[in-house]
Amino acid sequence: MKKVSILFIAIGSLCIIGSCKSKDPAILKVFVRSSSNQLMSGAKVVVIGDQQSNPPTGAFVDTTYTNSSGFTSVDMDQYFNTSGPENTTGYFDIVVKHNNKTATGYTRCRIHTTAVETIYLPN
Repeated sequence: MKKVSILFIAIGSLCIIGSCKSKDPAILKVFVRSSSNQLMSGAKVVVIGDQQSNPPTGAFVDTTYTNSSGFTSVDMDQYFNTSGPENTTGYFDIVVKHNNKTATGYTRCRIHTTAVETIYLPN
């Protein structure tokens, strides 16, 4: 009888622990560097959902600017909260503008994770 009750307690504990879901935010960090590898502050970063990807990413556009450390963080939970619970991955184009220079990049973001990309501006 003792073994049976211990077994039920163990199974119950596993069910409780397994039902906990991660509540970590989805974040995209974009570092912007010059062609000489210097971090660039004040660069405009535009993140656009790639609707031509497979599976398609929903409509999404967000614009931020890099901080004094040369990076910006984009809260991707705004996308995942509106895209539905079955959509856990999105593909995004990144456009960076600083002074008269423009560079592009591409990234994949997943729910509850942090994606990091580095974009290099041309000479």
